[in-house]
This record gives sequence, structure tokens and C-alpha cells, in this order.
Amino acid sequence: MNEFQYSVANNLDDAWLNFEPDIPLEPQDGGRDNPFYVLRPDEKKAAALKRALLRPFHQPQKFFFSGHRGCGKSTEMYRLAADPDILDKFWPVHFSIREHADINDVDFKDILFIIGEQLFTQYQDSSERSGRKLDNDLLKELQTWQGTLTRNITTIEKGRMSGELGAEVGSLFAKMSSAIKLEPKIREELRQVFKVNVTGLIEVINKISTAIYAREKRYPLVLIDDLDKPDLEAARQIFIERQEIMLRPTCTIVYTISSPLFYHPDIRKLRNTYFLPNIKLHEAGDATTRSAVGYYTCETMVYRRMSKDANLINDEALELAVTMSGGVFRELAQIIRGSINSADEPPIQLEHVREAVEEIRRLYWRTLTSEQRQILRQIRADNQLRDPDEMDTLLQMLAVLEYSNGKIWCDIHPALHDLLDDEATQRADGLANSD
Repeated sequence: MNEFQYSVANNLDDAWLNFEPDIPLEPQDGGRDNPFYVLRPDEKKAAALKRALLRPFHQPQKFFFSGHRGCGKSTEMYRLAADPDILDKFWPVHFSIREHADINDVDFKDILFIIGEQLFTQYQDSSERSGRKLDNDLLKELQTWQGTLTRNITTIEKGRMSGELGAEVGSLFAKMSSAIKLEPKIREELRQVFKVNVTGLIEVINKISTAIYAREKRYPLVLIDDLDKPDLEAARQIFIERQEIMLRPTCTIVYTISSPLFYHPDIRKLRNTYFLPNIKLHEAGDATTRSAVGYYTCETMVYRRMSKDANLINDEALELAVTMSGGVFRELAQIIRGSINSADEPPIQLEHVREAVEEIRRLYWRTLTSEQRQILRQIRADNQLRDPDEMDTLLQMLAVLEYSNGKIWCDIHPALHDLLDDEATQRADGLANSD
């Protein structure tokens, strides 16, 4: 658990801390929901992955979980890992891939190794409290396997470690895991070794999984967060080109995957896919409508973090902040934070929210190309997606957002309207398109 204090803010400084956009909401002791957590209007969709995990199975399943950046995937993964029903059936191993790998250079072999390392490490840590340790035969086998790896890696420090066998194996796992993230040369050497014998790596994962089940009488459940960060081509290489290998571990796994891959035709090659939609604020084809449920959900998210009675933000400012968030929780947190930074004293006013939104707009102004702006104008007009290769970057940067109300549709980030309508920008795009 992190050390974040989940208490309602009564001043802008405390509110600033409460709207940190990159901290997912961890459940409290006993699996109780985080006090900042807000039930989604589409709670049934959010719970669909849990329901699927609790279904009976002949063999451990693999699930693929996606959604736009900032929509709440990490929070939902934390909830799964602490859910009492899930804990009755599974022994969860939850981690973020970015803590163990270079997210800009991650390979399927890195992921498989980290799955094995985390299964071992987290169970070993737990066994110190429970006393149910992995048996020495398995530990000796893992030590032999690791010795084979290190003999083939010229850049890793050699020499046998001393101490208890389990601790020794754990130390070697930790050393190689750290090297995968921080040392490109060792990372590449490890990949070459695994390339020759990826079956051996899978066998290690499966032996650890089997040993955990034998002791706990619960199936290992691996929940891997932040695998949605690699770009479309990297995601295709991992989950499509190497799909057969990624399905082979004999433990249940939830892989997060990037939203651009979810829109690519290749997604049909994956089973058990789940997408967490954004909060709908208006109907398709009519941005002037207002979804009362969507606004209520987002406003509740704000008032769970800052006291309504303290009058830290006025109603008009909050309404605009919600509208400009597009129903994305992280975007709303970022706008509130930016508004707090613009306000000398409470309450946050309309002009403070406008300044925060303008900062978002400037970021898009600097990064969007003329061709991308034209695509965004088309999407705004018909709420339809375009070619997956054209959409990759726009989806990753949240310039395009998906919604659902019986049918799937999309729209542009609300902060982009003024940019696309700006006369100077339109002239520049017209000139660019005439070349």
C-alpha cells in the first residue's frame, strides 16, 4: 500500500495533493473500497472482468483489459487484487510492468521473465509471514536454471551468493529483474538466452504456479498493470505475433493492453477482451445534450476529494471542469489541479478552470499535425473512428475518446474544439492540405 492519505481536503493545498493524477486508488484493509472511489454509471461493464474470472474453467484463462489512459484501469486492477470473492479463488500477484521493465523497450521475453520473478518473489515474501515456503527441490531447480542463465550472460556479475536457498534464488531473480529495466546490454543478452529456450522459461513459471497452488489451494492470478503503455506496433508484437507463447503459462493472467490495439482488426485474434469506457457526458452526435448521470459521477469524484462545504470551487467552475475532462478521471484530476494552481484563494472560479484547460490545449497545439487536426474535425462531425494506423497516436494522447450507450461511438477531447475552430489554425491546415 502507498502512504497516500485519503482524507477530504478543506483547503486548496490539501486538495492539490488529493488530485494527484497518477496515483491509482488502492482499496483499504479488508478489501473495503477506497474513500475516493466512485461507482461508475456502467458498473456492470466495470465488473464484467471480475464475473469472468469467477466463472469455472477447465484450464487457467488469459484476459485482456483495456481502456483509455486515465479511465481508471489501474484502480480496477487494485480492486480485483483485494476483492474477497477473488481472494477466495485466487492467490493474486499484482504489479506494474513499468516498475520492472523499460516501458519504451519491452519484449515478450521480458514480460514472461518478470511474471516468473514476481510469482516467486511475492510468494516468498508472503511465506515469511505464513510459513508455507516453496520446497527445497523446486528452489534447487530454480537455482540451477538461474546458473545456466548467468553462465551465458557475460556482463552480469558472477559468483554464488551465500545464505538461505530461497533468499539466494530471490536475490538472483531480483538482480536479473533490475538488469532488464536498467541495463540495456544485459537485457539484450537475457533476451538472446530466452530466445534459444523460451520453453524453459515457461516451464519455470508453470512450476512456481503449481507449487503455489499446491500450498494455497488457490490458483495464482497474475494482474499486470501498465502494459497498455507500449505503442501499437509493440503491442502487436507482444500479444498478436507472440500470442501462443503469452497464453502458455498455467496461471490465470490479466494483461492490460493499449487502446489502439483494441481498435485494430488484429484484436479479433484475442479472446476474453474487456474495455473500460469513459464516463459519457453527452449523447452521440449532439454535444449540446447533458448526461445528468455522467456529470453527477464526475462531480462526486471531485467532492470525494475536496469538501463541498469548504466552498473550494464554485458550481460553474466545476461544471466546466467536468465538461472539459471528457469524462476521463485523470483529465478531470489534471484540470482541477491546474485550476488550484491558478487560484490565489478559494473558491476556484471559471477563469481558473479556463487557464487549466488552455494549458491542455497548448500541449495539443504543439504536438498535433495538420493531418491529425483534419482527422479530428471529421471525427467531431460524425463520431466515427478512422483507420487504426491513423488513430494510434490520437488515442494514446487522448485526442480521441470512446463512449458507449448501447452502441460504441467516439468524440474528440473537449479542449480541442477551440483549437480546431481557430481561424489561423484552419488557414494553416488549408494551406498544408493544398500542398
